[in-house]
Amino acid sequence: MPLTPRSARSDRSSRSSRSSGSGGSGRDHDRQILRLALPAFGALVAEPLFLLTDTVVVGRLPAPALGALGVASTVLSFLVGLCVFLAYGTTAAVARQIGAGETGRALRQGVDGLWLAAGVGVAIIVVVWPLAPSLVHLLGAEGELARQAVTYLRISLLGVPAMLLVLAGTGVLRGMQDTATPLLVSVGAFALNAVLNVVFVLGLGWGIAGSAWGTVLAQSLAAAVYLLLILGRYRAPFRPDLAGVRAAGSAGIALIIRTACLQLVLAVATAAATRMGEQQIEAHTVAIRIWTLLAFALDAIAIAGQAITGRALGAGDVAGARGATGRMVTWGVGSGVLLGLLVVLARPFVPTVFDTGPVVTAELLDLLWVVAALQPVAGVVFVLDGVLIGAGDRRYLAWAGVWTTIAYLPAAFLVDLQGGGLVALWLALGLWMAARLVTLSTRAYGTAWLVVGG
Repeated sequence: MPLTPRSARSDRSSRSSRSSGSGGSGRDHDRQILRLALPAFGALVAEPLFLLTDTVVVGRLPAPALGALGVASTVLSFLVGLCVFLAYGTTAAVARQIGAGETGRALRQGVDGLWLAAGVGVAIIVVVWPLAPSLVHLLGAEGELARQAVTYLRISLLGVPAMLLVLAGTGVLRGMQDTATPLLVSVGAFALNAVLNVVFVLGLGWGIAGSAWGTVLAQSLAAAVYLLLILGRYRAPFRPDLAGVRAAGSAGIALIIRTACLQLVLAVATAAATRMGEQQIEAHTVAIRIWTLLAFALDAIAIAGQAITGRALGAGDVAGARGATGRMVTWGVGSGVLLGLLVVLARPFVPTVFDTGPVVTAELLDLLWVVAALQPVAGVVFVLDGVLIGAGDRRYLAWAGVWTTIAYLPAAFLVDLQGGGLVALWLALGLWMAARLVTLSTRAYGTAWLVVGG
């Protein structure tokens, strides 16, 4: 029998009081975190490997192919990144319903997210296709650089609906506390993408267009696998609930604002690097690829945070949510230190992997010091971001995104105007990360985000 609003509050209160002392030991939290984070780590690392594979393969083409890939990928990442709420929001919503014991409602919300993903993907194609030349010019691309960037962007747009279905499908399974299946799908899609890129770009000589087609086909197959799993294995209802789709879209607005701020920061950095010159944008492109790979690796703990926090608060376990958060922050710091050290050790070999010229190599080697130094801060920032997403604290994340972006933009524009160079531009990104650390830590220390119930 469904609970009335008053009885629901009473039930949640009683569950919260019963579980307030049952947060579990640190070792229990570690096991739970690792069970979710390790497969999520593999899946998340596979995602930026799509772009890294494209970068390595396209790096074998004559200039300005690599720079064009960087410009087009910035636009594409901005568009798809805005829709990351399809994964994050779905994970939190499904996990909270699972914690509350409402499996049917969890699957219903997951399917609504899939329909929303398909609709948004088609809308992006319709709107962005004619705007592609203007968007790459906005990032400072001209001439042959702009032409190749438009080619890559327009082909990649055809795969956007599949990319968004993958995001939503991943969110459903993570909310069901299943991070192993997304790992298998991601690894398979990455392997297919690598093979297709080599065949299309180097074998058939399709150039940068071949790289885009390889990614489109790999993502489309991954989306088909998710649909078969969710509709087949879990027997989720196929028909959309229009009210549920609208609710999923409305709930995602705050996360869209938060993500738009993140993407704006990266887009401004790419535009500034483009205006510095062809060698600078190439070095920045490689550094961003490495940063993205490391960010996804650290995000594995954040994904665990989304699933664990959503389920714990859905079940009314405030102490469990608090305890898990503390352990995940510890894991985030340790992982950040480890990744920073790995960047320092790998630094001499990175230019060889990407086959960069002397000028690009010198710029890249300087940037990697900054990338390494920022990893411990990133470890805490990404973990707390995931925890608050899992708690459904979307409005605060939106406002925090606005304020931290405001803190970053003056520094970035000053570097651009004064010709400060790539290292100075990345130090401005470090200022942005420090601002995020302050806003997220302040919120996590309080209690406003600890809202229980389904």
